[in-house]
Amino acid sequence: MSGPSEGDATPITSVRQLVEYVAGGAKPRAQWRIGTEHEKFVFRRADLSPPPYDGPDGIRALLEGHLAHGWQPVRDGANVVGLARGRANISLEPGGQFELSGAPLTDLHETKAELELHLAEARSVADRLGLGFLPLGFHPLATREAMPWMPKSRYAIMRRYMPSKGRLGLDMMLRTCTVQVNLDAENEADMVEKFRIGLALQPVAIALFANSPFTEGRLNGYRSYRAQVWTDTDPDRCGIPSVVFEEGFGYERWVEWVLDVPMYFVQRQGRYFDVAGRSFRDFLAGRLAAETEGATPTIGDFADHLTTVFTEVRLKRYLEMRGADAGSPAMTLALPALWVGLLYDRGAQGEAAALIRDHPCRDWQTLHREVPKFGLEAPFCDTTVRWLAREMVAIAHRGLRARGLGEEIYLAPLEEIVASGRSQADHWIARCNEAWGGEVRRVFEEAAL
Repeated sequence: MSGPSEGDATPITSVRQLVEYVAGGAKPRAQWRIGTEHEKFVFRRADLSPPPYDGPDGIRALLEGHLAHGWQPVRDGANVVGLARGRANISLEPGGQFELSGAPLTDLHETKAELELHLAEARSVADRLGLGFLPLGFHPLATREAMPWMPKSRYAIMRRYMPSKGRLGLDMMLRTCTVQVNLDAENEADMVEKFRIGLALQPVAIALFANSPFTEGRLNGYRSYRAQVWTDTDPDRCGIPSVVFEEGFGYERWVEWVLDVPMYFVQRQGRYFDVAGRSFRDFLAGRLAAETEGATPTIGDFADHLTTVFTEVRLKRYLEMRGADAGSPAMTLALPALWVGLLYDRGAQGEAAALIRDHPCRDWQTLHREVPKFGLEAPFCDTTVRWLAREMVAIAHRGLRARGLGEEIYLAPLEEIVASGRSQADHWIARCNEAWGGEVRRVFEEAAL
């Protein structure tokens, strides 16, 4: 979850200005980059409990321990809530989930090096504090009440508002972890095709990366309970929006849709005004003056608002593929490998577009509801998602091979999954039922980073 920024104080004078802002992210192919973000739960090794923010083994101590590695603190008031180094950031999700937002990199080998460095640094700090990291999509043991809340001002607003929109919004904030990749587009037509491919195939990615079969120490009946949580979080800002598949969709239609997504906050000089439930269109029209002490909208406000749109693919000034559960380091690398293979080679992108062409948006929305429970065995037309996943991974392999950088090696975990039909979640379900005797706590021994 991106953090807010007041970096661009340019006043907004028209909707066209916002369209141009989003469109300004388009880049020639030679400048395309890969930005990978991943989250993991922090736990105390002594008792597997989630640590609070404060205290000698708390999240603040974990953040401050990274300062010795050249990271600079990011503060919310007096509290350190993140870190920055170059173009990479470490941030905190509401329940203390530890997130690396990687720098924009040129290839997947650089992504691997970045991930390995981050994990080495994080382990060196965590070991001294008696902490560990667990990369699952949903916390396998902790209740919602047992999770700590991080002292970020925006989270207080979301904490109040979320229960008014869905039953599981607070679980999304506190008990989920994901991995995503951020990708570029060349122009509006390229963005539209990538957006549609990404949204349509996001349910398949959910099945491939499913890794959250446990809730509060028990099997929960889902392959990706994280994905199920998102279906009952906030219908105004989540899921697969049909507007992207409509005739004439482009930057302008996206901005018009986003203007009607309810806001959470407006920030000025570190102070947050709670405007949850009011639209950015209201803000532009001057209807939030009383709630914001007369604040007028800026480009920075719109950039903040875009970070609160939680569709399965999100367009800011680049595209974010958001459908995967957190997983092992190999699976973390497999996520950007999958999408780079599909979308950074013209031939592969054309194959992916052909794969989805004959299906309306409602087919993908239906699949999105089915996949959290059934994973690769979810029905699709006269077959299952596993067939679609096999095609998707094969196209990605051809796309990576065409790049000529040897990056297709990072697809190996996905190729094994489509061959066996067993996701990470299926592996853990089998371990729980067979080797662990139902003792879910054992996942910490086998999955911890």
